[in-house]
Amino acid sequence: MSVAFRLAVTAALSLMLVARVCAQEQEHAVAHGQQLGKVVFATSCRPEAQTRFEHAMALLHSFWWEEGSRAFRAVAVADSTCALAYWGLALHSWGNPFAGGPSGDNLGRGAAAAVLGGAIGAPTAREQGFLAAGAALYRDYETTPNSRRLQAYSDTLARVYRDFPDDPEVAIYYALSLVATASPTDTTFSRQRQAAAILNPLFRRFPTHPGLAHYIIHANDSPQLASLGLDAARRYAQIAPSAPHAQHMPSHIFVRLGLWDETIAANQRSFDAGLGYARAQRLGGVVPEQFHALDYMVYGYLQEGRDSAARRTVAQGLALATVGASDALVASYNRVAMEARVPLERGDWAAAAGLPVRAAGQGGVAEALAHFARGIGAARSMDTAQARVETAALAGIERGSPASRATIGPAWSVPRGRPWRRGRSSRRAIPAARCARPRQRPTSRTSPPSTP
Repeated sequence: MSVAFRLAVTAALSLMLVARVCAQEQEHAVAHGQQLGKVVFATSCRPEAQTRFEHAMALLHSFWWEEGSRAFRAVAVADSTCALAYWGLALHSWGNPFAGGPSGDNLGRGAAAAVLGGAIGAPTAREQGFLAAGAALYRDYETTPNSRRLQAYSDTLARVYRDFPDDPEVAIYYALSLVATASPTDTTFSRQRQAAAILNPLFRRFPTHPGLAHYIIHANDSPQLASLGLDAARRYAQIAPSAPHAQHMPSHIFVRLGLWDETIAANQRSFDAGLGYARAQRLGGVVPEQFHALDYMVYGYLQEGRDSAARRTVAQGLALATVGASDALVASYNRVAMEARVPLERGDWAAAAGLPVRAAGQGGVAEALAHFARGIGAARSMDTAQARVETAALAGIERGSPASRATIGPAWSVPRGRPWRRGRSSRRAIPAARCARPRQRPTSRTSPPSTP
C-alpha cells in the first residue's frame, strides 16, 4: 500500500468527524425551501438520512458543487453507517464528468470517500453495485489516468444496469457514464444515442427528475442532435429553479439551434441565481460557473448584433471577484473568451491584437486563448511581427502544458501552421492568416462557449 493511498484512507476516516461540524449547516438548505425537482433514490440508510440523501442527490444531479459536499456530509451525520453518503461524496469530488476529472486535493478526497464507503459496505446488491462503481472510479488513481478509470466506472455501471435494468437511478448513472465516455471523434454519436434511449422513457415516467432533463441535454449537446434535446432544455429550468446550473444548462441546446433570445435569458437567470446565492452565503464573490453563464450571454448578444449589451456584460464579468478554486479553469477561460469575442465577432482586428493577456505566465488555456485572439487580430491587421510573437507564445504554452492544446482544440490549427512560422514570405502568409477563423456557424467568427 503506497504512502498516498494510506493518506487517503486516513483522510477517509476523518470525513466522519468533519461531517459532524457540517450537520447544522445543512439545515439551511431545507429550511429555505430550495426547489430542485424530485429524486427518489432508495437506500438502506435510516429514515432521517434517507431524506437528506435524496436532497443531496438532487443537488448532485444539477451539479451544485457549492452545496453538495455539505449535503452529503449531513447524510453521514444522520447515519454513520450509510455507505452511500460517501459514494455521493466520491462523485461530488469527481465533479463535472465532462471536464476531465479531478486532480490534486479533490482527487485525494474522492478516493478517500470511495475507500470509506467500501469499508462501511451496504446490505443490498444494488447499493454494493454503486459502491463498486465508485471504487472503480478511483482505483489506482495515483498511476491510472482519469479517462481510463472513468471507463472502468462506466463498465462497472453496465454490469449493475444489467442486474437492475428497472432501477431508475442505476439507469440514469449508467446513461450519464455513456455520454461522459463517448469518443469525441465518433460522428455517429453511438453512446450518446444509447444514453438517450435509456433516459427518454424515464423522463416520461419521472418528469420532475432533475438528472433526467439534465443528462438528456448532455446526450444531445451537438449540432447534429440538438433538436432532440429541446424539450428537456425548455423544461429543466422549471424543474430545478433554485440551481444555477439548471438555469444555464438549457442554453447548451439553445446556442446550437440559434435560439439567441433563449440563450441570453437562460444565462441571465443562471447568473442571477448564482449571484443571489453568493450574496446570501456572503461568499465575497461569485463561483467560477457564473463566468460561464456570462460568456454564453456575450455570445448570444453578439449573434443578435447587440454589441453594447455584449460589452456591458464583459465589463460586468471583469469586475467580479471569484471565489473557489475548484473550477478555476472555467473562470479564467471564460473571462478571456468573453472579452475576446467582442473584437473578433465585430472584425475589429486592431482591438483583438491589443487584447490584454490576463492570465500571463500561468501557461494554461486562458493564456493560450489570449495569445490566439491577439494572433488572429495581428494577422488580419497584416502585422506579421506580432503574429510571429503570438505564435511563439502559443508554441511555448504547448510545450509546457499539452493539456492546454487539447482544451483549445481546433483553434490551435489556425496560428500554429501558418506560413510565417516556417519563415515563408509574408505576402503568402497574410492572405492565409486573414482567412483563418474557427469553423462554426457561417454568421459567426468565434465558436460557441465550449467548456462544459
